[in-house]
Amino acid sequence: VIGDSTANNNDHRGWADPFADYFNPAQVNIVNRARGGRSSRTFVTEGLWERVRAELKPGDFVLIQFGHNGGPPDRDRARGSLPGLGDESQEFTLPDGSTELVHTFGWYMRKFIAETRERGAAPIVLSLTVRNIWTAAAVERGSGSFSKWSAEIAAAASVPFADVTNAIADQYEKMGEAQVKELFPED
Repeated sequence: VIGDSTANNNDHRGWADPFADYFNPAQVNIVNRARGGRSSRTFVTEGLWERVRAELKPGDFVLIQFGHNGGPPDRDRARGSLPGLGDESQEFTLPDGSTELVHTFGWYMRKFIAETRERGAAPIVLSLTVRNIWTAAAVERGSGSFSKWSAEIAAAASVPFADVTNAIADQYEKMGEAQVKELFPED
């Protein structure tokens, strides 16, 4: 699993740790390489993806989920990618004075998919994980266009896509905000 804090957070608060409990460990090995605060871009630039890629072998699956940690490419935490699915790139001067060539969200996602396939493994793209954020009786269904872009990237690459955003949000809305809050002892 690669992604952000919604998949891997302190004290097993991401979805990918309890996800492993649904499988027989003698038959399936779930490795959660997601890292809190990371974007598709910083997962590459910090070398996290290279470590995952080096471990991949034929028959593996890589669940890919990014989008919560976008933001400006050159300000604050400087972790966002360029918006969109194209091949555009732009060089930025970062807050620490270094420069970096930043690509689009789509470019990074296509990189994960292509390099997963190159290693004989199977990529699976997921939409954003829903958080406990409500407006009236509706739960937030993700930041910006990332879930839509993830679906489009998966379709273009002919890889499986799991629309976890709508599956979870639909269930949460059936349950109601008060009952869902009980699932989040700490937001």
